[in-house]
Amino acid sequence: MSFLKRITCLAAAMFAAVGLCPETNAGAPDVSAKAAVLIEADSGRLIFGKNENARLSMASTTKIMTALLLLQNCRPDQTIDVTPEMIAVEGSSMGLAAGDRVNRDALLYGMLLSSGNDAANAAAYMVSGGKDEFVSLMNKTAADMGCKDTSFETPSGLDGENHYSTAADMARIAQAAMQNDDFAFAAEQRQATVTFGEPPTSRTLKNHNRLLSLYDGCCGIKTGFTKKSGRCLVSCAVRGGVKLICVTLNAPDDWDDHMKLYDYGFSLLERYTPESDVLPGTIAVTGGEAEFVPVEHSLPALTLNRGDGKRMIIKVYAPGFLYAPVKYGQVIGHAEYVLDGETIAELTLTAGDDVDIRKSEKKPSLWQGIGDFFARLFG
Repeated sequence: MSFLKRITCLAAAMFAAVGLCPETNAGAPDVSAKAAVLIEADSGRLIFGKNENARLSMASTTKIMTALLLLQNCRPDQTIDVTPEMIAVEGSSMGLAAGDRVNRDALLYGMLLSSGNDAANAAAYMVSGGKDEFVSLMNKTAADMGCKDTSFETPSGLDGENHYSTAADMARIAQAAMQNDDFAFAAEQRQATVTFGEPPTSRTLKNHNRLLSLYDGCCGIKTGFTKKSGRCLVSCAVRGGVKLICVTLNAPDDWDDHMKLYDYGFSLLERYTPESDVLPGTIAVTGGEAEFVPVEHSLPALTLNRGDGKRMIIKVYAPGFLYAPVKYGQVIGHAEYVLDGETIAELTLTAGDDVDIRKSEKKPSLWQGIGDFFARLFG
């Protein structure tokens, strides 16, 4: 597991001990949504919840999973020829027609901006060769993410008896999706020009997510609506280095719900970066060609309750010296970030260079000495 992943996993596990109490939502605004959740995007920490584990239909926010799987399984230049069965779907469309040739990125924008059900179906065929196979992949991926109350029936989000999720699960899926750079870039675009069709034609697709223009710092991600699900919205916003993800299901006033929840979340949290001078810059080396070896580390920035950084204690566990040889990247210690007695993150200290054993001067052998004597004697 990588260093950053270790930081994230440990922080996520420990935030419950040092974070807000989501059951009380003290000071939180009232929202119109039947179910809602606000999380800190890096750790998954719950900031606000309302019926967050209630199973509800989630409409086209389903396409977050579809788009993520498309990006994970297909090349940017990969294409597919559109067949009648791919576009035999009701609802919103990016404008595909049978016989069109379309590439992966056009389908991505067709789903995230135009919310095209035709794009979602075509993506399912591009990834898995069919909708049923793709839906199985969607459900397996959701389970692997820890989504215990999610069931997909379609790639597009059209209503189905066993097509449902929760605000909490949709936040988990959104969190994973926004860690994909291609997804995050596409979800933030207010419009995009793509080319598809036969012959190829350029088309401009516009994003349905009005929050991109309504709220400063909004950076995605997906809207949804059916008569059964009502208005659904999954969004992400960043301010001052703090990144939040908000989900509302069946929310008559979803734009306002998200803006109020973001204002609430940003008022509570801040980004904290520890001072680097609390960590050792070098460690002494005994018996080495160099007397010291530089120490490498990566100080993680953490999202904390406002003011908590002032109480943070950093405990360093490293030896006073090392014996040569020392190899670059060798683990030589670690540090822990402790808040109110709880370790909320840790980092690894590694050697920043090689230090070989010091070579002592060797006395020449007898035969080498005799050879040197005659060499000097005869010039």
